[in-house]
Amino acid sequence: MDFFAEFEWTNTIKNVLDILIVSYIIYKLLVLIRGTRAVQLLKGIFVLVVTWAASTWLNLYTLKWLMNQMFTFGVLALVIIFQPELRRALEQLGRGKIFGGRSNSEEDETGRVIGELIKAINYMSRRKIGALIVFERSTGLNEYVESGIPMDSRISSELLINIFSPNTPLHDGAVIIQNSNIAAAACYLPLSENPFISKELGTRHRAAIGISEVCDAISVVVSEETGQVSLAINGQVVRDIKEESLISKLFEELKPETKKERRLFWKRRGDQRG
Repeated sequence: MDFFAEFEWTNTIKNVLDILIVSYIIYKLLVLIRGTRAVQLLKGIFVLVVTWAASTWLNLYTLKWLMNQMFTFGVLALVIIFQPELRRALEQLGRGKIFGGRSNSEEDETGRVIGELIKAINYMSRRKIGALIVFERSTGLNEYVESGIPMDSRISSELLINIFSPNTPLHDGAVIIQNSNIAAAACYLPLSENPFISKELGTRHRAAIGISEVCDAISVVVSEETGQVSLAINGQVVRDIKEESLISKLFEELKPETKKERRLFWKRRGDQRG
């Protein structure tokens, strides 16, 4: 009797472990495709599955046959459609990053990106060159990346300065940074409709605030009129932010382990304003 009881407990532990492993793999895959076109493709696949289930339940023979034909060749179609995401997943698996946490090299890369950004901002601020730079975080910004000119370039101060230099093709619009790379330039962002924003703020600042209202992105703005640097997060803007404060805040916000501290910071700031 004890043997069978122990055997049942062993099976239960195995089943729980099996479910946890599969759930973790699914979670990592969802994180991997977050902010990519694969999300929209998955929604389309879900619609097809619902349609197939409805045709089976209602005995709609023609529609059911059509759905069956689509699913027959669906595996090959999925491999072709999701080829970029699959390649990315295999690359990360090869580097041991897909199941790992944030490595020291990623921390170093974040520091390098912030350093290049600060150099570019100081140069543009002194010369009153207008700029708008947006950092993607948890919420994907591919919708706005597609509105601009794709670049997929390693970030550097020289490249940022060249992009925003007046009379160049890409100086209008925003630069969006994804995974430490410049994903696109000359991107269009939603303008804030907040009626309480100062009338002194122009289109760049309204766009910086607007994108931070609809997602968790961070926006850095250089004013073309005054050369002042501003930081927009969660629909709020800190104007004329000093270099030390900007560096400190960017380091704090771009580290995923400080999400709780980030929420507390903006909650305290809101309480003080209230």
